[in-house]
Amino acid sequence: MRIAVYPGSFDPITNGHLDVIRRAAKVYDQVVVGVLDNISKKPVFTAEERCEMIRMVTADIPNVTCDRFNGLLVDFAKQKQAAVIVKGLRTVADFEYEFQMALLNKALDPEYETMFMMTDTKYSYISSSMVKEVAKYHGELEGLVPSKLIPKIKEKYNKMDGSF
Repeated sequence: MRIAVYPGSFDPITNGHLDVIRRAAKVYDQVVVGVLDNISKKPVFTAEERCEMIRMVTADIPNVTCDRFNGLLVDFAKQKQAAVIVKGLRTVADFEYEFQMALLNKALDPEYETMFMMTDTKYSYISSSMVKEVAKYHGELEGLVPSKLIPKIKEKYNKMDGSF
């Protein structure tokens, strides 16, 4: 069984992320979406909320699961018995950063290969940071994130109003 780990913050998951997940699920027997509890970032959604949203939008993809992790990605991949790490790319800037991370992961554990998947061009401008900015100012989220998540995201930002 070929297991892939697709790591990220997913704060929140975007249509670009979902595009990569769907395509990776066609290539690998199982895709574990790894939600990173990154101590250097201050997420809007808790890791559990992010996993819950991922499960909600991948419920129709039977070979996709979600789990939270902190620490080294290679340790998480080993724990999940993954053969490969999948990274989504939108731009050349993404590639430069992700290439460095792939080399670091390879140095930490030579067993792991990183497979890069380009997101569909129609999602190449979307980032979680951009989605958060739009949500903060109550802008239109349709087309940026899966439609079924829009009420959840709006609810979160409505509760945060005044606390920016």
